[in-house]
Amino acid sequence: MSAVSQKQLAAEAALEYVEDGMIVGLGSGSTAALFVKALGQRIAAGDLSIKGIPTSRETEEVARESGVPLIPIEQADRIDIAIDGADEVDGRFRLIKGGGGCLLREKIIADAADRMIVLVDETKLVARLGAFPLPVEVDPFGWTITAKKVFDALRAVGIARPVVDIRRKQRDSLDPFITDGGHYILDCACGEIPDADAAGIALSIVPGVVDHGLFLDQARVVIVGEDDGVKILEL
Repeated sequence: MSAVSQKQLAAEAALEYVEDGMIVGLGSGSTAALFVKALGQRIAAGDLSIKGIPTSRETEEVARESGVPLIPIEQADRIDIAIDGADEVDGRFRLIKGGGGCLLREKIIADAADRMIVLVDETKLVARLGAFPLPVEVDPFGWTITAKKVFDALRAVGIARPVVDIRRKQRDSLDPFITDGGHYILDCACGEIPDADAAGIALSIVPGVVDHGLFLDQARVVIVGEDDGVKILEL
């Protein structure tokens, strides 16, 4: 079974966690989009009435096309659950996110939600984080200085040869990728992150860093799509 099919199974399984009347944080990326579309089908069938808060313009567009009612985050006094994908998940439910460039808004929603549910295919499960380049969202002002400070911070927490590159709008473009919030993203190839908690702290105190893609204490449920169904892991 393909990774897309496994993600689809995980997305459909996540619907079991959505209850009538909930405010649902809608993540970004391909897996989250599958969930949003499945959610729209349930709503269209009259089985469910919820309100969603999207974490990106792309998710907002998918939600509107799928018939999922949305509200601005400013109108929500609480968020019941956030449902999102991840680029990596370790055995303690720590995540790397941000491959799609929406990590800041995803983290705001995840942290505000009573419960975060993560949807992945089985290839995203890892023993230790770091094979996927760690995204770090930074202010455009002085980003080259910030990139050097990010490199130094990663070295200081035991990553021997981090490679810090600015994300480009397209592979062959010199123009930087710009997030929905107007920031740049540094992709940090670490190979392996020996201490994710220390890395998170070190990156957070670098001036110019808006946020980083280490989600260390947000996920409570991980739904893993497999060839013959789903595996549900809970803390």
